[in-house]
Amino acid sequence: MLSGLDHLVVTVTDMGRAVDFYSRVLGLDVRYRDAQRVDLMLGDTALRLHQTDTDIAPISATPTPGSLDLCLRCQLPLDEFKQHLDALAIDVELGPVARQGANGPIESIYLRDPDGNLLEICRPSSR
Repeated sequence: MLSGLDHLVVTVTDMGRAVDFYSRVLGLDVRYRDAQRVDLMLGDTALRLHQTDTDIAPISATPTPGSLDLCLRCQLPLDEFKQHLDALAIDVELGPVARQGANGPIESIYLRDPDGNLLEICRPSSR
């Protein structure tokens, strides 16, 4: 019946700050849909940003910045990605640590976006 994820909405308090973080820190491509919606592209899937003070309908019952816990796959070795984060003065909360992903073992590091959303950055692991 279902075949994948088209987009995931991320509620943010400051659109410009969120776009800067996700494009500069995570390297996502930005597509401006209109004045109130921005898509950050992950291959053929989008993280769609909605700012809290905009009037977009329909939305979730309680859109809350900082409530997202998201795991993103990384193409770089995690050590290289961590060096990139260090160069940008982005704090890593935890990792690298062994975890279980959707398709097997992964290694992950954890950080937060400007709204406090938890971002897990992972790579497949041979463990």
